[in-house]
Amino acid sequence: MQINIQVDQPPLDERSSGPVSVGWYLDSNKGSVLFDAPERVITRAPNRSHGKSVGRCPAAVNIESRYFQIKCPFDIHVQLVRDEKGRPVLKDLAGPTSSIRQNKLGQVLSIVSEAEWRYPDRPTLQLVLPYMFIADEPVYISQVPPFFHYRAEPWPGTQFCGRFPIHVWPRPLMWAFEWHDIRKPLQLSRGEPLFYVTFETLPQERAVQLVQAEVTPELLAYVEAISGVTNYVNQTFSLFKTAEERRPARLLKPKQ
Repeated sequence: MQINIQVDQPPLDERSSGPVSVGWYLDSNKGSVLFDAPERVITRAPNRSHGKSVGRCPAAVNIESRYFQIKCPFDIHVQLVRDEKGRPVLKDLAGPTSSIRQNKLGQVLSIVSEAEWRYPDRPTLQLVLPYMFIADEPVYISQVPPFFHYRAEPWPGTQFCGRFPIHVWPRPLMWAFEWHDIRKPLQLSRGEPLFYVTFETLPQERAVQLVQAEVTPELLAYVEAISGVTNYVNQTFSLFKTAEERRPARLLKPKQ
């Protein structure tokens, strides 16, 4: 049996050429100096002298050029424990030497309600971040683990990944983590890659130019119109068509 799959794409002569502009900004100015700008992933290969070295492989160089890294803004060293009522809580293993005050730790790193865990023995954590991405033409963002970065002590679990259209649905990215081995602590270090983002464009071979976006009244109004809807519907993707119909023609204005 033959199955025909049709993908809706604009005709070739109607597609844009040249690099795609993708804007980024922080949705809050509070403590914004903690959050570094996204950076293109570049691994420093010590050996590029040989023509066959990996550092000169066009396929390896090409895939690196398509990823941008978001660095961790905090030093966090925690263990999952149960309180006297059996509820899961985070214990700060850094103690008095921790760079984050105890009453602030829960404001940046929290445990998702136990009823929402995918597995009963794998807690889900969320690290709140202010990073927003926007584009004025069809662009999908994918958030993935920092797989180019080597850690001597691997995380005791896996990062949740995600993919959505930033030209229709700009929303703050967060770092979500599923804790597989709760016997081991979780340690995050400020300045290390926390996750990568990559962008899908039309056509796929177009380069991405990342620019800091101006936070205009039009952009704020549009983001406010789509924010918080996850509290009222389960399938937010069903709202994309309505959001696109109400979207201003231009949201991305590069910051001067």
